[in-house]
Formats: sequence, C-alpha cells, structure tokens
Amino acid sequence: MALKITLKPYEKLVIGGAVITNGPTRCAFTVENKVPILREKNILSESKATTTCRKIYYTIQLMYIDEPNLAAYHKTYWNLVKLLLQAAPGTMPLVDGASDCILRNDFYQALKAARKLIEYEDKAIALHKNRQSERPAL
Repeated sequence: MALKITLKPYEKLVIGGAVITNGPTRCAFTVENKVPILREKNILSESKATTTCRKIYYTIQLMYIDEPNLAAYHKTYWNLVKLLLQAAPGTMPLVDGASDCILRNDFYQALKAARKLIEYEDKAIALHKNRQSERPAL
C-alpha cells in the first residue's frame, strides 16, 4: 500500500536513511514500497537525547533507519532499559510495549511506545521540580 506524504516548506524527512529537505513550497509525493520513513517532528537528534528515555527513543530511531548496525543498537537499548528499570520500576509496562515491538522488528511502533516513555519521564521530572520549589527555605 502506497503512503502519500505532504511536506511543509523546508520540512525535513528521513526516507531509508536519507535526509530530505523540502524546498520553499508545499510538496506531495507517494512512497510506493516499504521503507523506513520519519517526519521531522518525530526525529530526535543525538544532542537532544539527554535523558534515559530520550536515549532509548534515539536508539530505537537508529534501529529503524540504520538496519546494518542493528546488533549494536540492540545492545545499547537493553543496557538503557536496565538502567531505566532500576531507576523507575514503574516504567515496566511502557518498556514492555516498546520491547515487544523491537522483538518483532516493528521499530516504527516501538518509537510510538518510546514517546510514551518520554511523556512519563517529562511528567516525573516536572513533578520533582515542583516538589523542590515547594520546599521551605532553611
């Protein structure tokens, strides 16, 4: 089944590992075969992968677009998952969702699951910051 994509002016897209940047006008095209595709809004740069959950997302992203190095990314992923579960055991259901997708080589769905991990992490960090700011000064 073909996938129709419409890009905004200057929007970026990764198709099969190639980064494509649209020109100054909207454009539409159809991808006729199965190939890894990531829109700019779903791409996480290495420099922004600053937390454990973001590093997990980034690693899955690499699995999706760089299949020749899949074994190395798997090793990194499982090490990051181990660290996350030690620090936040409550993330287990979310990690299970992403891990199941990875074991099925369904990396796009694993990215969706990893976004939920990032949301969880962001909420936990915000809650921690709120608690810190509510503490009375000594």
